[in-house]
Amino acid sequence: MLDQYLNRITQGDCLTLFQSIPDNSIDITFADPPFNLNKKYHSTNDRLALQAYLNWCERWLNEMVRVTKPSGSIFIHNIPKWLTYYTAVLNQTAQFRHWISWDAPTSPMGKTLQPAHYGILFYTKDIKQHKFYEIRYPHKRCRKCKILHKDYGGKKSLLHPFGPLLSDVWTDIHRIKHHKYRDAHPCQLPIHLLERILLMATDEGDIVLDPFSGTGTTAIAAKRLGRQFIGFELDQEYATIASTKLTQEQFHSKLGASWVSIYLDQIITLRDQDWTQLTAYYTQPKTAEDIDTRTLTIKPDNYAASLFDRLHE
Repeated sequence: MLDQYLNRITQGDCLTLFQSIPDNSIDITFADPPFNLNKKYHSTNDRLALQAYLNWCERWLNEMVRVTKPSGSIFIHNIPKWLTYYTAVLNQTAQFRHWISWDAPTSPMGKTLQPAHYGILFYTKDIKQHKFYEIRYPHKRCRKCKILHKDYGGKKSLLHPFGPLLSDVWTDIHRIKHHKYRDAHPCQLPIHLLERILLMATDEGDIVLDPFSGTGTTAIAAKRLGRQFIGFELDQEYATIASTKLTQEQFHSKLGASWVSIYLDQIITLRDQDWTQLTAYYTQPKTAEDIDTRTLTIKPDNYAASLFDRLHE
């Protein structure tokens, strides 16, 4: 039954399309729904009355839980206001893991604290079975002197060459701000944000379902990382843009035997368990203390260099 939707974007209402997806059949579900902030979508009324919006959200949230496998995960991206309502729904049928705070400052709104993050809810079906991998991201450094921003004091000997384990506060991935990098869509997430989520909670070949596919960010991240995808999108124009981009996308974000996420010619997300294999592609500081002042560099004469070349093809 999944075959008709697998590895394609299907145009239609997600609540109707969900009815064709069997229970416990999807490895990970991710949703970035309309925020009900009067954004200018082509086919969606983004200014519903409060209860109408919440009733609609409850329906697709329950569908996400229903189709996710016991070993799977559910991720929902939105502004904090709506996530507080979503938790009341999800707590009835799924198990809370994390509220991920994604640092993304917005314009001042007046008479309130300045909004400075989006939230990503992370739930599972069965906490004993769910799939999860520890993630590392690069150390933060001064742009000019390259010294670590954080002072680790007497713990420098414990520093990991690549970077720290990921917490539930993400400050290293930024919104798409420039119009030249955006599609004709009012709310577009960066691909490497979705790649991080997929590396954290899926394996190669797993299926990710996005009921609000937009112009295909989740699907492209899945394709780059060797995952399968199912995308639902109400608007025909957005669905067409996504399908066209997927046809053109040929890059596999893999270094040796390990899937990684790359941005601006740098690996920005990798699994902790893959580091031993990935060390062969890096020139590393000689001691842990040297990490404070010396950055990792990709060896220029190996497969890693060709990986970045292929990204620009």
